[in-house]
Order: sequence, then structure tokens, then C-alpha cells
Amino acid sequence: MTLSLFDEEESRRTWQEPLCAGALVLRGFALDQEANILAALESILAAAPLRHMVTPGGFRMSVAMSNCGTYGWVTDRSGYRYDRTDPDSGHAWPEMPDFMIRLAQAAAIQAGFNDFAPDACLINRYEVGARMSLHQDKNERDFTQPVVSVSLGVPAMFLFGGMQREEKAMRIPLAHGDVVVWGGAARLRYHGVLPLKQASHPLLGQHRINLTFRKVS
Repeated sequence: MTLSLFDEEESRRTWQEPLCAGALVLRGFALDQEANILAALESILAAAPLRHMVTPGGFRMSVAMSNCGTYGWVTDRSGYRYDRTDPDSGHAWPEMPDFMIRLAQAAAIQAGFNDFAPDACLINRYEVGARMSLHQDKNERDFTQPVVSVSLGVPAMFLFGGMQREEKAMRIPLAHGDVVVWGGAARLRYHGVLPLKQASHPLLGQHRINLTFRKVS
């Protein structure tokens, strides 16, 4: 029997998959907010369009990025950093919607982090072949706060490694609506995304959207 998209997503609701101490996958956790997220992104990205940023080494990132919240993550020839203003427009980043903050906080609570107060949401759009190399999230000030990552659109293979880049990384398939939370002892683990494979999603076509919530200040 072939399941409909609705049946497939319903079957994944409330399924928790521990990765290690301080990290877990919440399968389908964001599905209830799907319509709200997509509507909010339309407005956010109209004010702060996606763009391919350049690393300090001069490489163009394959992932298109934007931000919402008090702070936005940016990279250019001068380095990686958080900034209150969009360097393309000179304006403040769009406000992070309250429902998105509540979603991120609810996911963090599931992983045991009860006081998560995100003030930055990185918005990444992957297309076929786009990837994110193994890296640590370490531009934030308070490493006691977790990272909450929401996946939308076509599936991706998430890499979740150890505290050293050379440690072998777990390969974790992520689907539309899945949320990954990592913090505590896992906060500085290396992670990344393998090149996105050809696929199509009914709402997002051949794209994957990733929202990453962080506490910066």
C-alpha cells in the first residue's frame, strides 16, 4: 500500500530519536506550524532576500542564506560574525515571529533545555548539490544555550560528528518537519549537510529550507 504524503507525515509525529547526551531528533515536530512558517518566510525574505555569501577565504557558499531576529549571521572577506543589520540593505533584520520562537523553545524543552531564548534565526535554502561542510557553531557567546534546527522541503542527510573534525560523523536522514536539537555536552559537536540530492516536495519543489535558532547575545 502506498501512503499519502499526509499519512507519511502523520506516522512520524512525536517520534524522538536520541543522538547522544544533549542531542536528539524530533521527527515531524514542526509539521503543525508548516503553513505559518511558510507564510512568515514569504514576508521575511521579501524584506531580506536570500543571498550566497562569501567566506573569508573568498569562496561563494552553495547555500543561499538570510536571517530574522535581533541578530543575523553573516560572512564576508572580513570574517564570520553576527550583526544587527543586513549588510545588503543596511536595515535591521526582519523580526522573528513569536510563533517561531515558541516552536524553537518547545523543541528545546523536549531535549531538556528549559530556558532557551533565541534571538537569531538563520534561514538556509539548499538546492540540488548544495552542501554545508562540517563545522562548529561557536560565534555565539553562551554555549549553555542549545541550537534548534528545523528542516522543511526535500530530504537531506545531516552529519553529526564529534568534538574534533576528524571524528567519524553519524549520518542522519532529515525529512520535512523534522527538528534537531543539540546542546550541553553536544553543543560544540561538528555537524554539516551532505550535497542535496535530486528530489521534489509538494510545497517547496526541489529546495530544502533549514531554520536554525540560536541565542547569540
